[in-house]
Amino acid sequence: MLNKKYLIIGIILIILAIIGCIGLFGNTANSDPHTITVTAPNHLEEPTAGFNPLTGWGCGHMNYNPLIQSTLFTTDKEGNFTGDLATDYEISSDGKTWIVNIRDDVKFSNNKTLKASDVAFTFNEAANAKNSDLDMTNLNKAEAVNDTTVKFTLKEPQSTFIYKLRYVGIVPEEGYNNETYGANPIGSGPYMLKQWDKGQQAIFVVNPNYYGDKPYFTQINMLFPDESNSVQLAKSGQADFVYVPISQLNDKIEGYDLIDISAGRAQGISLPYQNVSGEVDGVEVGNAVTSDSAIRQALNIGINRQEIADQVYQGHAKPEYTGSDTRSYGNPAGKVQDNDIDGAKEILKNAGWVDENGDGILEKNGVSASFKIYYSAEDQARQAYSTVVAEQAKELGINITLVGTDWDTIYKNIYSSAAAMQMTSGDPFQAVYKQYHSRNITVGDSLNGNLYSNSEVDIALEKALSESNENIANQYWREAALLSDGGGYSPAGDAPWLWLVNYYFTYFIKSDIDMGDVPPNQGQDSFINIVEWTRVNGTADRTNLVIN
Repeated sequence: MLNKKYLIIGIILIILAIIGCIGLFGNTANSDPHTITVTAPNHLEEPTAGFNPLTGWGCGHMNYNPLIQSTLFTTDKEGNFTGDLATDYEISSDGKTWIVNIRDDVKFSNNKTLKASDVAFTFNEAANAKNSDLDMTNLNKAEAVNDTTVKFTLKEPQSTFIYKLRYVGIVPEEGYNNETYGANPIGSGPYMLKQWDKGQQAIFVVNPNYYGDKPYFTQINMLFPDESNSVQLAKSGQADFVYVPISQLNDKIEGYDLIDISAGRAQGISLPYQNVSGEVDGVEVGNAVTSDSAIRQALNIGINRQEIADQVYQGHAKPEYTGSDTRSYGNPAGKVQDNDIDGAKEILKNAGWVDENGDGILEKNGVSASFKIYYSAEDQARQAYSTVVAEQAKELGINITLVGTDWDTIYKNIYSSAAAMQMTSGDPFQAVYKQYHSRNITVGDSLNGNLYSNSEVDIALEKALSESNENIANQYWREAALLSDGGGYSPAGDAPWLWLVNYYFTYFIKSDIDMGDVPPNQGQDSFINIVEWTRVNGTADRTNLVIN
């Protein structure tokens, strides 16, 4: 009798333990097949200002699907721009006026009809916002011609303005308050914000007014973990889809697939282009070593990029040469053959760099081939690839000292020292024009922090930006990479950068989730086509994931 009593008590304790575990970890991701639990887009933190596209949600430094709001354009499975709210558009011959026609059957989640006046309001508000991540400096004004037509007037021609139209979520003019909207957003996208537990999660549910195909997943639970804890959410069965940091690329989880999606996330080293020229506004400018084209060219052909992809990123990356290898406006002719140590040494020798004292470091006119690379001390990847670059450079007779520090210190020293940086934007205005045009040579503007300048490149960039035809514009973007005279921003030209690898966005995803047709080069926009995602019986086919 006593044994039976203890048995009953034991069973009760086991049941209580199970209940306790459920309370501790929450329901597993598959408790409701139409609910999906994910971590925030790629590696982004919780939006402190809420889910407001005018303060950075969905756009700005990292563009991604805002879920709650619609955009004028979206990206199709081939990676091309296609209409979301927009039905068509036209550009004036001078490139300064964009006319966009929109759908007439769209309602916000509060049942109010979305009109052209809402679109105009959104963009004008973005242009005037003081705390926005958006760069709308070239927008003069947006105005509603009628309920379904919006007119955008630019200060200067900008062929890349469609990227702004692609990523800015539309908010309603009526009742909009910049201070409160983020916590209670009204939109016309596929989902609505149901609940926001700050510091923990946001819950999105299907918007019944959504004009597009109804999503399979009727609820999205978005978690905001520390990057180091994201994978644990998959290991404990609490999440279906999580971002994987570099420290856990070799992990394996039963029932999950590890997938790579490219975003053209180019990792590289910015090399100061100008010679030493003293101080500007209290900041040192120029570098006697990296200003020598032979040093930059030798590094570009002498470095083994594949070794960096394999060692640092465990194969979850591929060599990157121009910073725009995967883009439609990239120029393949700008690439070079790397891992050519003999060729690199020959370039240096012909330029007068020799080891005069036998210490293994080259000298020229009394200057040692030595410089510093600054990197963010919080970024494991940048520290790791900078270390490999320094080790490989020794074989060429170039001495590199590494400095791990904070971003304020990096930005202060970027004009006189090399820096470990990255470029993810697919917008050539951000990724090429602002990176390489000499008009951006201003101390304090880190996008052209190495102060690169080539007047012929400037001309090509200006033609690309003012051209209304995208295909013709792309020809000029490519010309800027490699000019007919041999110059240009690519390593086959002036080589102002040492681009290294394209680091994929890597995720753990539950094996029974089918992501549909994922557009190429959109790894940072992990939910770009989430309305197509479904949960399937068995294991989903991952062969349709395109890695470019």
